[in-house]
Amino acid sequence: MAIRLIVQNPDPVLREVAKEVTKFNSNLHKLLTNMAETMYDAEGVGLAAPQIGISKRVIVVDVGDDNGLIEMVNPEILEREGEQFGPEGCLSIQNVNGDVRRANKIRVRGQNRDGETFELEAEGFLARAFQHEVDHLNGILFIDLAEELYDGSARDRRENGE
Repeated sequence: MAIRLIVQNPDPVLREVAKEVTKFNSNLHKLLTNMAETMYDAEGVGLAAPQIGISKRVIVVDVGDDNGLIEMVNPEILEREGEQFGPEGCLSIQNVNGDVRRANKIRVRGQNRDGETFELEAEGFLARAFQHEVDHLNGILFIDLAEELYDGSARDRRENGE
């Protein structure tokens, strides 16, 4: 389909609360496909629609595990358990990484590209990626949560959160 330009901080769209998706149609399917292609092209592990300038509650995540690509529309984290602390980066904030405290295990509910509701449990890195992307939908960036920020230019983004 198409690789989209990734919006960079401090673009105001990154600070908006994204709008709920109510129409599940070919436009949404195209958006999800473009988001996945954009994420893979940028060597990321997650992407939220606001990161390509679209204020909609849509995310894609692929941390390279057996789950493969996960598309989720209108995601909502229902439960958080435990704690993990580690590095994150972001495709919208180049060359910066930070150590962020997140839940180690989550249960999330959302809809697929056809509007069917589903839930999934995520742990570890996958849980971190989901929390990072859902934060994007609420106008929150990892730099808002990081306990320490550092130069991420030499680090592999795939190992560090996005």
